[in-house]
Amino acid sequence: MEIKLIPLTEDDREQFILDNQEAFNYGALEEFGRRDDHFEEDENIISRKTIEDSIDAGEAYRIVQDGEKVGGVILKIEGDRGDLEILFVSPKVHSKGIGYAAWCEVEKMHPEVKIWETVTPYFEKRNIHFYVNRCGFHIVEFFNSHHPDPNDPDERDIPVDDQFPDGMFRFEKRL
Repeated sequence: MEIKLIPLTEDDREQFILDNQEAFNYGALEEFGRRDDHFEEDENIISRKTIEDSIDAGEAYRIVQDGEKVGGVILKIEGDRGDLEILFVSPKVHSKGIGYAAWCEVEKMHPEVKIWETVTPYFEKRNIHFYVNRCGFHIVEFFNSHHPDPNDPDERDIPVDDQFPDGMFRFEKRL
């Protein structure tokens, strides 16, 4: 299996956003079914604005396997610190090692990064397993209504109970 990270092009931006939303919605629907109330907007776990802001503020790449677009990743790098803003793989190709292979490519692309950070909702068991057991991240913080994320401007404007009322895990990987 050959995995490449290809810089996102403007003509693929819309499909990237839609693919990202599909992948995130899949996890929520798998966990909660149609009764889910964790959507940010228009029945999407992750809003268009969140994805667009991440693309605009970072480096966005398509995950490509054997010439097919199978996911995406958005990074924000500042010196020796890196934020994994978004990583998604199409539900059609889950459990094939694509996400891990893409993460290995990210680390190769940015050897200057000594501390990686990311977050995921408490209910995303697949993501938690992936970050901790496959990629070597550690859970270092749990954001919730009693401990909000002080660095998230969206969270300062929206009551925590209206976002992910049961919390988000913050992960770090130190190299």
